[in-house]
Amino acid sequence: MKIAMAADHAGFRLKDELKSFIESLGHQVEDYGCHCADSVDYPDYALAVCEKVVAGEADKGILICGTGIGMTIAANKVPGIRCALVHDLFSAKATREHNDSNVLAMGERVIGPGVAQEIVKIWLETEFSQGERHKNRVGKVKALEDKFGLHP
Repeated sequence: MKIAMAADHAGFRLKDELKSFIESLGHQVEDYGCHCADSVDYPDYALAVCEKVVAGEADKGILICGTGIGMTIAANKVPGIRCALVHDLFSAKATREHNDSNVLAMGERVIGPGVAQEIVKIWLETEFSQGERHKNRVGKVKALEDKFGLHP
C-alpha cells in the first residue's frame, strides 16, 4: 500500500519513527512534512495528505499532531475523507471494520511509539467488514457530503 503521512511540529517525531516501521511492513510511505519543531499550521499538512487519498494517489493517510484532534477536524472537512482519531487497539480495528476509515490520526503527546506502532499495524491490516449495516452507515456519511454540496 502507498501511505501518505504528515505531522505538525508537535507530531513530527512520532511520524518519523512510524515511517520506518510502516516501510518495514512492506508499505511505501510518502512524507508530506513537517520535519522540525518550528510552529506550523496543522490544517496545511492534513490537506496535503487528504488530497492524495481522495485523488487515489495514496491508499490511506496517517496524520499526527500533539493530540490528533486538530488533524482529525481538518481532515474530516475534506470530502471523501473518513478520518478517525485513535489511541487504542480496539478503536484501530473497529474504525476500519465499521467505518471504512481512510485516514488515521494520532497524538504524539497522548501515546508513545510502541502503542502507535501497534495501532498502525492493526489499522493497516484490517479490512472494511462489508457488512450491510456498515455499508449503509458509510453511505449515509457520503450522503451528508452530497446534501451540503461536498464532492470529492
